[in-house]
Amino acid sequence: MENIALADTGAQLSIWALFWQAGWVVKLVMLGLLGASIWTWAIIFDKVVSYNRMRAALNRFEQTFWSGQSLEELYRTLADRKTTGMGAIFVAAMREWKKSFEKGARSPHGLQTRIDRAMDLALTREMERMESRLGFLATIGSAAPFIGLFGTVVGIMTSFQAIAGSKSTNLAVVAPGIAEALLATAIGLLAAIPAVIAYNKLSSDAGKIAGRMEGFADEFSAILSRQIDEKSMAKAA
Repeated sequence: MENIALADTGAQLSIWALFWQAGWVVKLVMLGLLGASIWTWAIIFDKVVSYNRMRAALNRFEQTFWSGQSLEELYRTLADRKTTGMGAIFVAAMREWKKSFEKGARSPHGLQTRIDRAMDLALTREMERMESRLGFLATIGSAAPFIGLFGTVVGIMTSFQAIAGSKSTNLAVVAPGIAEALLATAIGLLAAIPAVIAYNKLSSDAGKIAGRMEGFADEFSAILSRQIDEKSMAKAA
């Protein structure tokens, strides 16, 4: 008889059985955390793929930019395309360059300021696109354990009420309620741990990509500054 009771208790402690036996509040907590975990992994996969594509695009653009091709020719090639990364920064700067000279810009300092501002805006847009949805990972990483703990507290309170009602502290009575309560905390940790690790890794990768784009923007700004000075000297002569 004791073996049969232990077998019944083991069946009640399976994950599916614990979920279906849980109260509606604990079930909502578990389902919410499972949904957050699925969305977390979807974001992680999307960001890993997009960051790899961004790094490959940066490598291709740098190779093309420093190959000796003229800036005008490269701009004509990229102007009508949907560019990202360094390409977007380059197109924004060249577009401002051409607009200013077409309108007869007279102040080299003002032109340089407008070009730098155009590149800063393009860089900001690229960074916003790369860092989008990373905040969700940070939120899940910090909030999921507490949400799971809330489900655990509610579950334990329900278990104590059941124990009081049955007036028994037998393991077969106590174990399922405590186990289903702890399952909420386990699911919360299951959602939080990957989110925290992924957020730190992806934030670091985004920072490195941003550093490469900022470095290119500074180099390109220096190139255009030299050309602006040359044109100004030619006009003065």
